[in-house]
Amino acid sequence: MKPARSGCPINAAVEAFGDSWSLLVLRDVMFGNRLYFRELLAGSEEGIASNVLADRLKRLVAAGLLTRDGAGPGRRAAYKLTEASIQLVPVFAQLGDWGIRHRPTTERLRMRAELLTAGGSELWTDLMTELRVIHLDAPALQFERQSVIQRLANVYAAASE
Repeated sequence: MKPARSGCPINAAVEAFGDSWSLLVLRDVMFGNRLYFRELLAGSEEGIASNVLADRLKRLVAAGLLTRDGAGPGRRAAYKLTEASIQLVPVFAQLGDWGIRHRPTTERLRMRAELLTAGGSELWTDLMTELRVIHLDAPALQFERQSVIQRLANVYAAASE
């Protein structure tokens, strides 16, 4: 990891994940469960180019926000969130809420942000716990309600119909 331009925490964060493509790649791994290069490329709503995606994946791995697992002969590399990127869930929730309130959005693409906003910090905590199970092999916990990941997938699917 290269040194930051300054000791400012906001600058340090922006240098790690602040460009729009990096945020969108993290979004797609986090909320779309896209773990492979081809899934990220094909599933990009914004139409990311393959060379840009490859660059951002390398940068995110170097910044400690993704890991790259399982690459080898005949095996695809899987990208997984790190604890540092999982802790960005509240940041993504706040960015989504701001976007809903201050920018034009589509119904289909705003549904997950609305669910995250409505659920607040309790939902964010549950989502981070679920992401740790998927990406960090943490022990699974039993929830009395439907998983957050499934709820996010359901609202997106319903809005896409």
